Amino acid sequence: MFSLAGGVFLGWALGANDASNVIGPAVSCRMLRFVTAAVLASVFVLLGAMIQGPSGIRTLSALTGITLHQAVLVSVSAALTVTLMTILRLPVSTSQAVVGAIVGIGAANRFVDMGNLGKVVACWVGTPIGGALMAMLLYRILAALHNRFKPNLLESDAIVRIGLAVAGAYGAFALGGNNVANVTAVFVQAELLSMTAATLIGGLAIGLGILTFSKGVMTTVGSRLVCLDPFSALVVLLAEGFTVHFYTFVGVPVSTSQAVVGAVLGIGVLKGMRTVSVRTLLSILSGWLFTPLVAGILVLAISKIWGN
Repeated sequence: MFSLAGGVFLGWALGANDASNVIGPAVSCRMLRFVTAAVLASVFVLLGAMIQGPSGIRTLSALTGITLHQAVLVSVSAALTVTLMTILRLPVSTSQAVVGAIVGIGAANRFVDMGNLGKVVACWVGTPIGGALMAMLLYRILAALHNRFKPNLLESDAIVRIGLAVAGAYGAFALGGNNVANVTAVFVQAELLSMTAATLIGGLAIGLGILTFSKGVMTTVGSRLVCLDPFSALVVLLAEGFTVHFYTFVGVPVSTSQAVVGAVLGIGVLKGMRTVSVRTLLSILSGWLFTPLVAGILVLAISKIWGN
């Protein structure tokens, strides 16, 4: 079972980085305390992984043939890549790190299922666009409802606070269901884990990362890219949850980072692009660009050192 250490490390890194996407805006606008948000997200990540994780695991397992040793290399390489980006406080794509590492191993094995890879990449492109469009639509709908019923200040605060908790729980559920494949799919393909064990171990590892090391990266998405008020934060979390959950049904692990940044930019478009920090946006985009490349190069370098 020592071979699973790489997968657990990757799950921890995923939770530490991606919790910012499912609950970060609620914490940054001070509507939820970090501890409350982290516990809530951890519970629903595990539920999502156990209930809806298998479809994404099947997709990643089909990308290339892989041995148990190579599965460990993929997990460690992806985890190191994500951890580096977390230290830099960049909300990167764990899905891209894992796929980059898998493709790197596939290139070494001279076999990559280009059909499945094309499906995954197409969904990567669609994720931030979908997040932006969903956020713009939800903002209009929820703002119209708010204006129609005109709650007073205390009622509005209570509604938004409860809504953020519900949206964060839903986003965490979608994160677990969609992204647990990034953590343990390679071990299912290598026949080390059953599907049930893979979703359980992956969900627990992600939850551990949320609880222990997710606080720092939350400020990048929640406050540095666009300054979000509580209502906008609610819209962003709902848009991210709907977008990622859609791709869970498609069976493709996508980036919650891309979904939430797309949603935040959608809010920025509605409020005026001058509210968007171009410098932060460019740093995030560079992280998305280099993540699969770094992971692919890293797994090849490690495989040369440790052997195939």
